[in-house]
Amino acid sequence: MKLFSFNRVSLLNKTFGLFFLITFVFWLKTYTIYQVEFSLGIENSIQKFLLFINPISSTLFFFSFALLFKGKARNRAYLIIHFILSFVLYGNVVYYRFFNDFVTVPVLMQTQNFGQLGGSALALIHPTDVLYFLDFIVLAILVLAKKIKPQEKLSRKAIATAFVSAILIFTTNLAIAESDRPQLLTRTFDRNYLVKYLGVHNFTIYDIIQSSKSASQRAFADSNDITEVKNYTNSTYVKPNEKYFGAAKDMNVIYISMESVQGFLIDYKLRGEEVMPFLNSLTRDSNTLYFDNFFHQTAQGKTSDAEFLMENSMYPLPQGSVFTTKAMNTYQGLPSILKSNGFNYTAALHGNSKTFWNREEMYKSQGYDMFYDSSYYNMLSENIIGYGLKDKPFFKESIPYLKEMPQPFYTKFITVTHHFPYPLEKKDRTLEPATTGDKSVDQYFQTARYFDESLKQFFDDLKSSGLYDNTMVVMYGDHYGISENHKRAMGELLGKEITPFEQAQLQRVPLLIHIPGEKIEGGVNHTYGGQVDVRPTILHLLGIDTKNYIEFGSDLLSTEDHQIVPFRNGDFVTPEFTEVSGKCYNNETAELTLDSKACTQYSEAVKKELELSDKAVYGDLLRFHEVKGFKPVKRSTLDYSKAEHLN
Repeated sequence: MKLFSFNRVSLLNKTFGLFFLITFVFWLKTYTIYQVEFSLGIENSIQKFLLFINPISSTLFFFSFALLFKGKARNRAYLIIHFILSFVLYGNVVYYRFFNDFVTVPVLMQTQNFGQLGGSALALIHPTDVLYFLDFIVLAILVLAKKIKPQEKLSRKAIATAFVSAILIFTTNLAIAESDRPQLLTRTFDRNYLVKYLGVHNFTIYDIIQSSKSASQRAFADSNDITEVKNYTNSTYVKPNEKYFGAAKDMNVIYISMESVQGFLIDYKLRGEEVMPFLNSLTRDSNTLYFDNFFHQTAQGKTSDAEFLMENSMYPLPQGSVFTTKAMNTYQGLPSILKSNGFNYTAALHGNSKTFWNREEMYKSQGYDMFYDSSYYNMLSENIIGYGLKDKPFFKESIPYLKEMPQPFYTKFITVTHHFPYPLEKKDRTLEPATTGDKSVDQYFQTARYFDESLKQFFDDLKSSGLYDNTMVVMYGDHYGISENHKRAMGELLGKEITPFEQAQLQRVPLLIHIPGEKIEGGVNHTYGGQVDVRPTILHLLGIDTKNYIEFGSDLLSTEDHQIVPFRNGDFVTPEFTEVSGKCYNNETAELTLDSKACTQYSEAVKKELELSDKAVYGDLLRFHEVKGFKPVKRSTLDYSKAEHLN
C-alpha cells in the first residue's frame, strides 16, 4: 500500500509529477479513442506518427493552465480542464458514430435541436463509454479524498517552459503535416484531415478561429464583393433545353423531402421482395423524369442543408447549418422567386416544432407565406415517432391544407419516419428486417417500406382531391441514411466491399420529377448532378429563366450541363472520374486512375465554386444583388400563427 501513500516524496506530489501523469494518461486515452472510434484513413508512416503525437501538444497546452494556480486551486483546475477536454473528446465520439464527422462550433450553437434528438442520441451511446471517463473519475476521487496533497506555486520560468514546450511540439507537428499535406489549413474542407494531422482538440481551436473569422465577414462586406460571384455564375450558366422549357408552366409544385432515402434502394429487393415498390413504379412512369446519377451534397446541416441546396442553388456551409447560423441573411430562394413570377401561395409543411433547425426564421427569409408545423397537426402519442408526426398521418392531414391553397401554389413536405435509428412499431411494419446483425441497418428497410406506403397514399389522396392533374411533384433523397460506419453490413447487403470509391457512389439519392398529362417524355436520365442543380431545373420547367439569379447549379435537362458534382469536403464526382480524399478513381474500373492529371482539371474549379458560395453566404452578399422583377422578402409581413392562416 506504500505505493498509494501519496506522501511528499511520491510521484504525484513532485513539482511536475502529477502534471506529467495526467498529461500522459489523457494522451493515451485520446490515442486509444483515435484507434477505436475514428476511421481517419491513415495511409503512410508519417500519418501514423502524427496521429500518435498530435494529442500531446493540446494536452500539454491546456493542462499547463492549471500550473498557474497553487495548492488546492491547482487540483481543482486539473479537474475542470480534464472534464472539459474529456467532454469535447467524447462529444466527437458520439457525433462521429452516426455522422462520420466532427463537432464544430456552429453545430454546438444549434441548441434548439438538442432536446428533440431523443432515441437517435441514445442509440449512439454505448454502456462501455463510461471507460472514456475512468481517468477523470479516478482523478476526482483522489482530489476529493485529499489523497493528492496541495502543490506549491511554480516559478514563471517553469510555467513558461510547459507552455513553450506545447507550442514547439505543435509547430513541429504542423510542419511535418504540411510536408505530407501542403497548405493543410487553407486548402482542405475535410475535417477528417485536420483531426488526422492535428488532433481533435487542436482542430477545435482551429474551428473556433475559423468561426470567429466567418462571423466578421458580413460586417466588412460591401456591394463590390458580389461582382466576383456574379461574374462566375454568369460564366457557368447553361441555357435551358427548349424541349422541356415551360413544360410545367402554371402547374402547382410540391417538393417531398424523402428522409434518408439513398439511391441503392431503387429496385432493391430484400429476400426477393421489393423494399419500395411504389417509388420503383414511379421511376418507370412515362410522366416521371428519374435521375439515377443524382447525389446529395449536404454537410453538417443534413436535412436543412438539403433544403438550402434545393431552394437556393448554393452550397451549405463547411461548419454548422445555414439555417441556424445565417437564417437572418437576405436570400432569393425558390418560394420568393415563384411569388415574383405569378404563384399565389407558398408553404412548408412539417410535423415537428417550428424551432427545429430554426425553420421558422429561415422560412421567413426564404419568403414562405405559411409554415404548417406540429401545431397544425393532431400530435397524438400513437402517431409520433422520433422527430415528429409519422409520415402517413402527416400526409393525410396535409391534404385539406393543400385543397384550400390558392393555385398555383408551391409547397414543401419534410418527412421524418425514415430516420436513424429507424425504429418502427410492430403495427406499422410490413417488411421483415434485414439480418446483418447491425440493428440500424436491418431496421432501415422497414422504415423505407413505411415511407413508400405513405408516398403511395399521398399520391392516391392527391388524385382524389382533384389537385393531381395540375401538380408537378418533385421527390428527392435529402442525405445518406446509412453512414460510413456500417461498411460491413452494407457490404453484405450489396455483395461487394465498400471501398472509399464505393462509399462515394453510395451518396447517390433519388430525384424524381413527376409531371402528369404527357407533357414530358419521361424515363431514366443518366445525367450526373446534385441538389444544387434542382432549382434551375425546376424553374426552367416552369418557364422561368434563371440567368439573372445567383446560383451555382445548372439545369439537369440542359444539353450544356457541366456534370460536375462537388461535395462539401472538396471531393467530387463526374461521369468519368471520382475524387475521394485527394485520390482520383476511374468510374468504369473503380480503381485509382493512372492519369495523374485526370482529376486536376476539376479540383480547382470545385474549390473555387465552394469558396465563392461561402463568400456569398458568410458575407450576406445577396443583399447587394438586384434582379429585375424580383420582389424582395419582407420578413415583418410573415406570420405563421393560426390566426394568420391563409389570410
